Amino acid sequence: MKSRYEAAKNVFIDSIDIDDYIELESSVSAYRQLQHSIEKPLKMILLFGRPGTGKSILLNRVAEKLKHQKEIYYFDTPATNDKEFFHKLFKVLTKQDLPKNTEVNFSALVNYCKGLRGKREIIILLDEAQMYGPEMMEKIRLISDSRAVKFIVSLHKTEDEDLIAKEHFQSRIWEVIELHNASKEDQAAYIHKKLLKKNLFEIANSLKEKEMKLIHKFTKGNYRECNKLLFTIFEICEYYDKNEPSKVNYERVPQRIIEMAALKLGYIDV
Repeated sequence: MKSRYEAAKNVFIDSIDIDDYIELESSVSAYRQLQHSIEKPLKMILLFGRPGTGKSILLNRVAEKLKHQKEIYYFDTPATNDKEFFHKLFKVLTKQDLPKNTEVNFSALVNYCKGLRGKREIIILLDEAQMYGPEMMEKIRLISDSRAVKFIVSLHKTEDEDLIAKEHFQSRIWEVIELHNASKEDQAAYIHKKLLKKNLFEIANSLKEKEMKLIHKFTKGNYRECNKLLFTIFEICEYYDKNEPSKVNYERVPQRIIEMAALKLGYIDV
């Protein structure tokens, strides 16, 4: 027999699937800001934030929502090398595959983009941009100078990537959108909405304000860490539900379960 906690656990598998998007006041604000920025005559837009603040799912949502209004492409996985990236870009620009073992002439590609100016506005959502090197980012900047291709560049906010952002975007970018970790209220709403979306009303109700504060304390409002912690909490609940149901409080997730999960993930020490 399946545990009632199995479905709850699976709700928090980390995903950027658009079906898993949860609408919060902060996420709606970020979406509207990005949408508004896309409408401006900008060459590049920087989406900035710590890992786990929701950059990828925001890009995914923008791509899904605007795909019928804009020529928009989501490059979710960074290319392993320049050749792979330019083959991908060539297909976007020409709608044809470049023959295998063919090298892209970068100057010709830039000139081709310039020829598209005024005819097409191509928007490329470039996720995980910290995976691209300085030389590659400079080429992307040169392509954006054609004003036929606009890049929304998503970048992790760490010390190294701060330097990348300053070196490659500071003088060329006109819009920076920064995502932050969730407040206690937003994180509580996020957790409840994810559970209610799957009709897990009783389990959602078992996480009260006190438990939400503890979860926020351990995760600091980071969505990725929140998913990991909730998955582990419900994994522990599932174990007890299957093996020692007399020890399960179905009306409220005990503090000790949350602390056990935090201990397992290394948020606290013994």
